Amino acid sequence: MRGPAEAEAFVAAQTVIARPALVPEIPLHLATEITPIWQATEAWLGEQGIEPPFWAFAWPGSQALARWILDDPTRVAGKRVLDFAAGGGLAAIAAALAGAAGVEAAEIDTLAHAATRLNARLNGVAVAEAPGDVVGSPARWDTVLAGDVCYEAPMTRHILPWLRQLAGAGVQVILADPGRAYVPREGLEAVAQFRVPVTRELEDRDTREVTLFRLAG
Repeated sequence: MRGPAEAEAFVAAQTVIARPALVPEIPLHLATEITPIWQATEAWLGEQGIEPPFWAFAWPGSQALARWILDDPTRVAGKRVLDFAAGGGLAAIAAALAGAAGVEAAEIDTLAHAATRLNARLNGVAVAEAPGDVVGSPARWDTVLAGDVCYEAPMTRHILPWLRQLAGAGVQVILADPGRAYVPREGLEAVAQFRVPVTRELEDRDTREVTLFRLAG
């Protein structure tokens, strides 16, 4: 089994350091095209038919969350923050830069954790790993950031009851939606909106309107 150092070496070799359009303050290890890194990831894992390497791109939901945080650091300063389905950890890094008391990144992908470690190191911040599936975990955070997690019905059914449970326990849950089909229609309070530049390869358009919602319990 390959270890963390090998995973980090793979991520570094397959990406370049670039700055997301909406959050240029935060450099990240990012892929330039989806097909080559997808194929390389399948070869590295020795698996076929895997999900896209979400960790290799600054998705619009994460960019919007990071921009929202950096525009007003008091939103997370001094708080315990979870970046759920963190990808490469963009929102987590923004929270750490904004002075959060502690930041965790939750992912089920080994390479996503490797990307987050590299990206956190690049930005001089500490982001802890929350390995495995954290869904169902009791509330140990003040704020949960969930960027673009309602893109499939099974995923939404899996996570939404837990996120609502956290919100009911007093956790601020911020859900970033770039117009996905399975976002709930009730129990949402819009708190911000951003127009995020995207690539046609990933989104089939030039921009995405991302709304940040506060989730009710």
